[in-house]
Amino acid sequence: MARIREVGTVWIGGSLSWMEQLCLKSFVDQGQKITLFSYADIPNVPEGVICRDGRDILDTDDFIKYEKKDSFALFADYFRIHMIAQNPGMIWVDTDVYCHRPMAYDSDYVLGFELPGEHRVNNAVLGLPADCAMLADMLDFMQDRHAVPPFLKQSLQEEYRAAAAAGAPVHVSQQPWGVWGPLMVTHFAHKHQILDKVQPLDAFYPITFPDRLKFLRPAGKLEKLLSPRTTALHLWASNKRELGRRHGGVPPEGSYLAALLARHDIQPETAPITGRGRHVFDAGLVGLVPLDAVGRFADIGGTAQATALAAWGKWGCAIDLIDIDPKGGWPETPSDWVAPYRQFLTDNGVPFDRIRVVAKPEDLVPAQLVTNLSGFGDVHKIGPLDVVLNRGLAPSGCLITDIRKGSGAYPFLRPRGTVAQLSSRNEGGKDIHRVLFTASDVIVPMVAQAEESWAEIAAGLAGKDGFYREGGEHAMLFIKRSDTLVVTFDNLDIAMEKRDDKRPWGFAFIEKQGWSMLGVTAAGWTWFRDPWVYAQFDDLKENGFFKPFKRVVFYGASMGAYGACAFAPACPGADVVAISPQSTLDKTLVPFETRYKTAWGRDFSGPYGDAAHVSATAGRVTLIYDPYEPLDAGHVNRFTAANVVKLRAPLLGHRLGSSLQQMGILSPIVLAALNGTLSEAEFYQKLRARKGFARYQKELFKRALDKGHPELARRMGRWVLTHGGNRHIRKAMEKM
Repeated sequence: MARIREVGTVWIGGSLSWMEQLCLKSFVDQGQKITLFSYADIPNVPEGVICRDGRDILDTDDFIKYEKKDSFALFADYFRIHMIAQNPGMIWVDTDVYCHRPMAYDSDYVLGFELPGEHRVNNAVLGLPADCAMLADMLDFMQDRHAVPPFLKQSLQEEYRAAAAAGAPVHVSQQPWGVWGPLMVTHFAHKHQILDKVQPLDAFYPITFPDRLKFLRPAGKLEKLLSPRTTALHLWASNKRELGRRHGGVPPEGSYLAALLARHDIQPETAPITGRGRHVFDAGLVGLVPLDAVGRFADIGGTAQATALAAWGKWGCAIDLIDIDPKGGWPETPSDWVAPYRQFLTDNGVPFDRIRVVAKPEDLVPAQLVTNLSGFGDVHKIGPLDVVLNRGLAPSGCLITDIRKGSGAYPFLRPRGTVAQLSSRNEGGKDIHRVLFTASDVIVPMVAQAEESWAEIAAGLAGKDGFYREGGEHAMLFIKRSDTLVVTFDNLDIAMEKRDDKRPWGFAFIEKQGWSMLGVTAAGWTWFRDPWVYAQFDDLKENGFFKPFKRVVFYGASMGAYGACAFAPACPGADVVAISPQSTLDKTLVPFETRYKTAWGRDFSGPYGDAAHVSATAGRVTLIYDPYEPLDAGHVNRFTAANVVKLRAPLLGHRLGSSLQQMGILSPIVLAALNGTLSEAEFYQKLRARKGFARYQKELFKRALDKGHPELARRMGRWVLTHGGNRHIRKAMEKM
């Protein structure tokens, strides 16, 4: 008689999503005994699952995780090996493994190949004899959390050994994904020559990781890919990202996953997928709301379907769809988004009569929770939100909204209550904050607040040891802190209108380092071509302003980068750090320049004129630019002096500073550059982060197509889509 095996898994604590509920219940429904180990309460475990304290296996609070992905999968990798060792005969299954049919394996070796070629072994399903040498080897290997894994590529092993020799060994949490998972299991399976005991691909992984999105497609097509040998089916938790971002945290109607939920009577709207790693999906926003009860939820503009469904699943609340156009008008007929929004809700169990369309201001009813995602204060002006909040947000209620820096949304909201930032992102070079606004006990209409002028702000920043000077279109602010001085150049209009702190370029970064700062600002796109500015720098030079400083660096981007290079002669020997600089806008010198027409008529002659020429008196001139931006490259090519260092950032565009910031490498690069320690090797090592950056991937993919290499583009696209996804590439691949 076949041996029906007991299976086990772990969940540290907190609510399960429908995916974990589905997988756990599938074993119960197939009559296979399943134990869920945990370290905290889990409020929604399916009936029939055996619950045990994880401390029975590992008595610890050290839930180690892959830091780069903020994932406790590393702890699960560690836990599973100990669980198998302490529970002879028990098979480990990940919480995203579905029981297609009972696992009736006589052998204690239960593991499977995850890719064609019968080399790589996965550990989502793992059974081993409790006394086998392979298990003992893995337990021993995991004792050293700074071990150099012998199965990593040779170059990485050498890098780790060098780090260890330097006294900074690389912790396992910083090592590649799977280092205690499939990579380790594969290595020891080969070492102990047990490949003949490994199940074929179709046993657990008939749908491989690169094809994982097939679970979101029509059920009939996927079922044809399963075989009689398929037992425990890996659904790939990586699908959560796609489900959370594009499907409201629930499976698409008609998909294989939707069919499984119906088969096992799981209601996904009561436990939607709320996040993945550090990313909180729209369905997860309700978990950030500090309200015990919500009787009414309202969505402005129709962009929060997933949040609405999650609110219904959590509170059973009424749902208002506020149909207002981007200019604050109320359409006479329903907008195009209304019908599909309502259909999505009713398809997922929300009663039709609990959904109300609000099409005129007098129909607004106070709601305890309101959403305004990608709406007013982000892609639309903030003003129309006033009417909605006055009538449609209950006292002490919460608003989840997106705020684009410089939109005026912060000063709009603050008089009404408190604002707490939930997350931030960058789109098109603009920072967008997702915030939770909690209204005061009494909602009061917005009252216009008189804002400080730049002169008032600057005078306060200068203090008694600094100075502030004005001269028509330009101004100078000096803040004294230390014997390192950074001279910056900025457009004041951007500082005042687009930045919430209303501070010049680089202010916060320079302040954090404790450096002194001389900020030169222009009221518009002037390129600092003004006799007043020339006179100020002449005065500073002649009166020895720069001499007390041990280090002086001129720093800027685009127009500011031109200023940094052009005015460096005021302090001969000072270093320059310039991002995407222009050399001049004199059309006789740069006839290729077609941008910035507003400044073409200004005079670019004189000792602070042609930046490519006059910056030769500086110390080191570091130029960071995209060589594939022809206009930027044309300017950089004019810098030919021996003191120039050109650092290339391919395919990141003119606004590459924003791209570097989004990749998380702008600060360390700029810090090293301003300190004078940035080497070319360090720069290009940090720039490797662009491989996972969406814009770079998109541009590289497009370049391959433009150059007539579609197969190269396909290969790249497949790599990208199996390493985190890219919306542009995904759509382009669908058309290829």
